Amino acid sequence: MDQFRSFKHPYPISRKYSQKVAYFSMEFAVDQALKIYSGGLGYLAGSHMRSAHDLKQNLVGIGILWKYGYYDQVRSSNGEMDVLFMERQYNFLEDTGIDFDLAVNSHNIKVKVWYLPPHVFGTAPMFLLSTIHPENDYLAQTICHRLYSNNTEAKVAQSILLGMGGAKLLDIIGFEPDVYHLNEAHALPAAFHLYDKLGVLDEVRKRIVFTTHTPVEAGNEKHDIYLLERMSFFGHVSLSEVRRITGISDNVFNHSLAALRLSRMANGVSKIHGEVAREMWQDYSNISPITHVTNSQNHEYWHDAELDKALKADNDKALVSRKKELKQKLFDVVVDQTGKLFDPNVLTLVWARRYAGYKRADLITRDLDHFEKLLSDAKHPIQIIWAGKPYPMDYDAIGTFNKLVHLSKKYPNVAVLTGYELSLSKLLKQGSDIWLNNPRIPREASGTSGMTAAMNACVNLSTWDGWIPEFAKHGHNCYVVPQAELSWPEGIQDEFDRKNLMAVLENEVLPTYYDKPKRWDEIVKASMREVITFFDSDRMADEYYKNLYSVGAKKMAATN
Repeated sequence: MDQFRSFKHPYPISRKYSQKVAYFSMEFAVDQALKIYSGGLGYLAGSHMRSAHDLKQNLVGIGILWKYGYYDQVRSSNGEMDVLFMERQYNFLEDTGIDFDLAVNSHNIKVKVWYLPPHVFGTAPMFLLSTIHPENDYLAQTICHRLYSNNTEAKVAQSILLGMGGAKLLDIIGFEPDVYHLNEAHALPAAFHLYDKLGVLDEVRKRIVFTTHTPVEAGNEKHDIYLLERMSFFGHVSLSEVRRITGISDNVFNHSLAALRLSRMANGVSKIHGEVAREMWQDYSNISPITHVTNSQNHEYWHDAELDKALKADNDKALVSRKKELKQKLFDVVVDQTGKLFDPNVLTLVWARRYAGYKRADLITRDLDHFEKLLSDAKHPIQIIWAGKPYPMDYDAIGTFNKLVHLSKKYPNVAVLTGYELSLSKLLKQGSDIWLNNPRIPREASGTSGMTAAMNACVNLSTWDGWIPEFAKHGHNCYVVPQAELSWPEGIQDEFDRKNLMAVLENEVLPTYYDKPKRWDEIVKASMREVITFFDSDRMADEYYKNLYSVGAKKMAATN
């Protein structure tokens, strides 16, 4: 316990990255075994923790130890999706011996702290907060039961645990951050803890940077300000003072807007998302500058060593051979889950990510005659796999998942998989030839799954959104469809994108794969080479230090 009361970073710190940073995130995907993540936000945070470790950055992660994780995605008796919440225990986490009081809903609850040492998964040191404590009643313990509860008060309590609890923990262990990095606005209560502690708004803003991940309305939370006050969201800061420092005068408290006003710097997660975010918030006063740091993924974790070896040797035969081996590994899962035996010699297309309306999982199926024509082409055969987790209470998304399950039953070359977590995600990326990404522009802030697919000899087929504009050269390292007019009704945009996706698939992708294999190999190799140069999370972690942590501090100092 004493080692944590005066915490010393467990590995030597690089002089380039000496600033102390606390990185707050509601989820982290660092390993399949540690189920405290749901999707893209967690995958990004997990890669960040790995790169922070590899670069020897002076950074600690602050998260929550979710008793039941997000959820286990299973099937009901007819193959449709079902949700299982299973209690988790981890013997690789260290009990810090630290517990402390935290005010939630005007009551003090006990917070227990667990520690993930760097040597376990190769990450920066991470502290995980829990309300599973014998002195807490059942309601208090449920705060850390499920990631992203659909209950409003539970969600608010989770933000208090992460933000206020995390900031209090940093005081207890004596780790005084130069930077509090809020990965999304979930940890916003940390800012009010700092304000209560420092008493000067500019001193708070000097220490906070904010990453916004989505332009989607649901991703930018708003709550009744009186509910937040009653729940102790603002700690000891009075409501009148909250209004003064956040500039929020009405009764709807916009978490992202408050984060922008309490930060010295903010960033979107791709170049195009930075532009969208600046436009989205341009009419609001007193917000921090919004730059962008393009999301990336940890190549060391995601890559296949044999694929990389073949690429480095420019050995097409070895590359193709290894790719077929990896496809077979994926197909072993396909046949186990669905009873369908896929062929490694057939081009395999995968759509896999969180099911959400704007991501349009079912887009290529919306003209069934055209879809069936694609599936039945004997000259250029195709296999299609869908996977991904909807939010467990998003019944529209679950309905789309189930619709695809029933559709897949009609065709031997179509499968829908469950259990989309880190392990299956890696198998899908290593075992697919085409990674389909068709969000409705400009709703996808980043879409990092395509990066890790490209690292594994899989070619992206995408709409012009997220990270793709910073990478794509159509027909050279990926395939990109023409942009729809954003002024068109959504239905018109969807049909435009569907037709163009099918046209690219039928007229470019499939003929190249089957009729021009050497040309296909060149596209695969260009994709692998060019994704590593910029979209490895080592670059991202370095850029946060250079462009937000250090530069932001200098800008604030110059204005005071």
